[in-house]
Amino acid sequence: MNMRHSRRRLGQAGNNILESALVLVPTLAMIVGIVDVAFGVFTHTTLQHAVREGTRYAVTYSVKTGMGHDASIKSVVQQNAMGFLASETALSKVYVRYYDPVTFTEQTGTGSNAPGNIVEISVEGLTRNWIASGLLGRLAPMNFYIRSSDRMEGLPTGTALPTR
Repeated sequence: MNMRHSRRRLGQAGNNILESALVLVPTLAMIVGIVDVAFGVFTHTTLQHAVREGTRYAVTYSVKTGMGHDASIKSVVQQNAMGFLASETALSKVYVRYYDPVTFTEQTGTGSNAPGNIVEISVEGLTRNWIASGLLGRLAPMNFYIRSSDRMEGLPTGTALPTR
């Protein structure tokens, strides 16, 4: 009788381990998926904040020492991106464009950042791989396309238009 009880207990222990594995694996997969999506949303929100700060900086015509207007704007975007734009490759995905407010055509060259024009700061084509790609096989990477724009203010009194 004692032998039967010990065998039954061993069988129950094996069932408990199997049931735990059957519950834990899908639960962990769901947790990783939730964290993955949440990190994607966090990345998007962080980059949106960074381009918005770049736009705010652009409309004031401020420039950093030794930099042109566009390089200064990209620097501000990079500083506010919490490391997502730390590499030169990622920084090359930041664009500064100016548009005529009447025709909405892109303005290039000297004077394109004149007062009244529209400045658009964007991060285009930045990719991030899913954490779950290793668990679920090959998943298409997440692509980010983020924009912010505003109208250029008037130049501060006694200030020349900064070079792009």
